[in-house]
Amino acid sequence: MASRSVNKVILIGHLGKDAETRFTTSGVSMSRFTLATNRRVKDNQTGEWKDETDWHNVVAWRQENLAQYLTKGKQIYVEGRLQTRSYEDKDGVKKYSTEVVAEEIFLLGGRGEGPSGGDSWSDAPAQRGPVSQPRPRTAPAAAPASEPDFGGISDDDVPF
Repeated sequence: MASRSVNKVILIGHLGKDAETRFTTSGVSMSRFTLATNRRVKDNQTGEWKDETDWHNVVAWRQENLAQYLTKGKQIYVEGRLQTRSYEDKDGVKKYSTEVVAEEIFLLGGRGEGPSGGDSWSDAPAQRGPVSQPRPRTAPAAAPASEPDFGGISDDDVPF
């Protein structure tokens, strides 16, 4: 019987700084950014609730146009896997670094937070078109002709 394992990470958080894109010597792009996730925990001694923040290092390969959309403070959804690398520092001491290798990235938030508030990128070969282009999305079905009239109020007027 074959042994199976799972390495899957799903995060929703805010960007700690603008994403940076660099290129390997062979011309492959690599975008890096940090993602903050928060949780509320109750302090056992005082009984008060407090917020705790975890920081995650994320890398996205072959997505050179991605960094222009990933700016500090934006909320995003990241799906990927954990990867640990080892390297030696200046003094020859072996160090380890664990990061999330992103396979899916979705911009979250309202219309004011991005080009369309819902663009996504995928690194899955079966789903990806040309490198670093957003995946095509299907248009929503046409609304029935008998929609109620809301006095000129549109989706753009809703604050969320």
